[in-house]
Amino acid sequence: MAHPDDTTTDAVSPLNTRLQALSAERLRGIRRGIEKESLRALPGGSLAQTPHPLALGSALTHPRITTDFSESQLELITGAHRSVAACLAELGEIHQAVFHAFQDEHADERLWVSSMPCCLPAEADIPIGQYGHSNVGRAKTVYRTGLSHRYGRRMQTISGIHYNWSIPGATNDDYFGLIRNFRRQSFLLLWLFGASPAVCSSFVDGLPHGLQPLGAGTLHLPHATSLRMGRLGYQSDAQSRLAVSYNGLAGYGGSLQAALTQPYPAYEAIGLRDDDGNWKQLSTHLLQIENEFYGTIRPKRTIHTGERPLHALRERGVEYVEVRCMDLDPFETTGIGETTAHFLDVFLLHCLLSDSPPDSPEEIAALGRNQHLTAARGREPGLKLERDGRAVLLVDWAAEIVEQCAPIARALDELHGGSAHRDALGAAQRALAVPATLPSARVIEVMQREHAGQFVPFVDTRSALAREQILGRPLPDPDAPRRWAAEAAESLVEQRQMEQADTLNFEEFLADYLSPAKLG
Repeated sequence: MAHPDDTTTDAVSPLNTRLQALSAERLRGIRRGIEKESLRALPGGSLAQTPHPLALGSALTHPRITTDFSESQLELITGAHRSVAACLAELGEIHQAVFHAFQDEHADERLWVSSMPCCLPAEADIPIGQYGHSNVGRAKTVYRTGLSHRYGRRMQTISGIHYNWSIPGATNDDYFGLIRNFRRQSFLLLWLFGASPAVCSSFVDGLPHGLQPLGAGTLHLPHATSLRMGRLGYQSDAQSRLAVSYNGLAGYGGSLQAALTQPYPAYEAIGLRDDDGNWKQLSTHLLQIENEFYGTIRPKRTIHTGERPLHALRERGVEYVEVRCMDLDPFETTGIGETTAHFLDVFLLHCLLSDSPPDSPEEIAALGRNQHLTAARGREPGLKLERDGRAVLLVDWAAEIVEQCAPIARALDELHGGSAHRDALGAAQRALAVPATLPSARVIEVMQREHAGQFVPFVDTRSALAREQILGRPLPDPDAPRRWAAEAAESLVEQRQMEQADTLNFEEFLADYLSPAKLG
């Protein structure tokens, strides 16, 4: 197979110099993990409104299977792995565990394979995640209730892939340099892997949207790559006013602390409780907790029990980055394929090793405009983005990035054997030459050719196929069902223990947890 030619890349470029300085041990130590969100849906494409399946254990304490915003929205979590193959193998096994558990009272349910949701019920009928009666569990539900008041429940049903990535020996400054470059160049990921150009009309019912009709019950934009990452997706007018700095941990932490501690008038108007005393949100601040901050990538650190994420970052530094802009790929059984993961590894190393000047408010604003343009019009011929104050063709900038990645792909293939990383770059180059092969273009093409341009029947068919493929896989070992059941049962025991161990009432717990002193 032909691979991108790296002979034209300057052998003494700063990127190559830094690449050559990376030891084989550090490159072998790269770890990646995946978090995958999916709605539970019924045949025909409506939302399953049943409680979280008991056979999957506790959504609060299960280490690998939880829920995101909605009770109907599973989140599947792998560990951190030294190889793409091992990471995707675990993701596949978690899918097997889910569908094995579905075979009883949830036998007709499947996982919706699109980032944009299935046919949704009325806003008030979209169920919010429930996590039991412990203080921690109640806080998780109140947080989601707050999201529903602030942004609406429909927006929260959008699903995606989070790709968690780390390399040994990276400093805080290294990771923030990576993050700045990622934000500059993440348009390429939306273009290559965006797979949400259309949506069920129920998602925007009664809202201004600017979309065009396609088939019955379907709206789209003809050159869109990812409606999920555009103005209809995870966006917040309130958060758009945040001037978050990515020039270092101190500035980033200060920006978040301000958002977590300063009241916001629109959220003060919502109030903390309703007339019956039920909690409506955790706080009236711009952010209730750190997870509410939207972004294409986040610096992360594993937290201790009861610890605030910002405190963990400040005390122990960045441990890994969380890539948050990846759509579910409806043509991949588990939502992401090996080629995509290998490309992400190469791309993230490119972001780490390239020069990364400080950002500015003006550049941050331009990057936001680039994201929205790519999401809504990315495949439009001749589309230009903003780069250093001038307009450049998206495809020219994308081709330049892919070319610069070639030495990295070669180095990883030489280290691990095979050609997986160069193959991933080759696939990107072919997509640049023939954009009709992009996932977003394929979604529209198959939708029109096989489903009369209808979104729900297309995704429903792909979801049923994915379910069949998962159920058709051999078990990882004969003991797997017993292990899955034991893991679920242990999580239920752990939830009960948490509920019995609480010593503070909920108001006292919240006051302590949300205290500014807890932010470090």
